[in-house]
Amino acid sequence: MSVDPFLYSYVASEETYPDKGVIIEEGSKGFWVYVILEGQAKVTQKAPKGLVIVDTLREGDVFGELVMFEKGEGIRSASVTASGQVRVGILDTERLSSEYDVLSPQLKELISALISRLKDMTRRASALSLQKR
Repeated sequence: MSVDPFLYSYVASEETYPDKGVIIEEGSKGFWVYVILEGQAKVTQKAPKGLVIVDTLREGDVFGELVMFEKGEGIRSASVTASGQVRVGILDTERLSSEYDVLSPQLKELISALISRLKDMTRRASALSLQKR
């Protein structure tokens, strides 16, 4: 999978992380949205019985977007760590926000519902993986 040229047009800067480099740390504040340009990264969440791998991100996958659509502090709900060397693009959140602001209230409501559903499904996936241990 490659990065869609339209999505790449939102990349404001790029960063490279070494194997096991922490891109996002769960519980930290942050407002950046990222796309994997090269490599892979693991999404993990802390749980009472240990760390749970929620997903593996690959080239073209966007992450860190939840805090952009939530009101409040911008607290990260999961960690993202490089699996091997990873190059990420940091998306232009000002541009994304200004384009989001002109959406209809109904479309914003739909996006909010989808974000809530994604967070809920992530929590459920973490809980299920713990039950299998």
